[in-house]
Amino acid sequence: MSETRRADGDPELTTYRDVQLSPDFSELRRRFRRFVFPMTGLFLAWYFLYVLLAAYAPDFMSHKVAGNINVALLFGLGQFVSTFAITMIYVRWADKEIDPAAEKMRHLIEGEHQ
Repeated sequence: MSETRRADGDPELTTYRDVQLSPDFSELRRRFRRFVFPMTGLFLAWYFLYVLLAAYAPDFMSHKVAGNINVALLFGLGQFVSTFAITMIYVRWADKEIDPAAEKMRHLIEGEHQ
């Protein structure tokens, strides 16, 4: 990678282009996409199931589970729970898989040694 810097100490634009084209950066993007795209698809499928059931299966969604709690309420609360779960899973995964590689690249770009 290019280590060229401008007079003010900031890296030249070629450094960023070099990073973008580097195999390490490509691997980092690939690993990120392999996690994020399937997780996004899973969440969207779960969300659209909720919306479609609310629109086309009102009898099922209005089925009482206990007292005033019905299936629609449980599905709606499940949306919040799944959002927080996905966030926690992502943070753990990123801490373990993405952050160390990104930190290594940052050190390489800035010219620091570990």
